[in-house]
Amino acid sequence: MAETSTRAWMRPHDWAEVVLGVVAVLSFLWVDTDNAAMWTMIVLGALIALDGLLSLAMPGLVYGEGVQVVLGALLFISPWVMSYTDMTAAAWSAWIIGGLTLIIGAAALPVANSAHRMAGQH
Repeated sequence: MAETSTRAWMRPHDWAEVVLGVVAVLSFLWVDTDNAAMWTMIVLGALIALDGLLSLAMPGLVYGEGVQVVLGALLFISPWVMSYTDMTAAAWSAWIIGGLTLIIGAAALPVANSAHRMAGQH
């Protein structure tokens, strides 16, 4: 696992974050949303996917996983903050995708720290 965690484009948790971000971006296609819910999902989903891609390309960056945790938390609370809890499918999408992003980002922190330490040993 140590070799996988230091090689670009090889970390499965970062790929999962990219997929979750893309699902959030595209979720307005299959769930009913209003303007605020749609743009919240698009913006946060795009940021999640972009940060996942950055983490894939540069596995030694530790802050990327911390950013994922924050973005996951923001997506999770967005139905309450942006007042779209009454749109059940959109709210559940945000809660599930946000929660999974938060969990994956938190689980990936030790892997990113290990990759960062190994990158510094050149």
